[in-house]
Amino acid sequence: MTNILTILLLVVGFLLIVSVMMQPSKQQDALSALSGGATDLFTERKSRGFEAIMRRITTVLGALWFIIALILMYLAAH
Repeated sequence: MTNILTILLLVVGFLLIVSVMMQPSKQQDALSALSGGATDLFTERKSRGFEAIMRRITTVLGALWFIIALILMYLAAH
């Protein structure tokens, strides 16, 4: 059981890294990086399309990774 969960944790971790790397960049230009994005301070922009899907996938994979890690910690303690 522990071996299966460890392998699953590694696979989910790899998929989590890939999903984070595939997300589109929020930086518009170099000036935005220098100013800290102060021009977009009060604008609320909803993510749509590919960005929304990648955001959901990243959230689910992160939660799944965390749950598997907690289960592995519990099994190691008992």
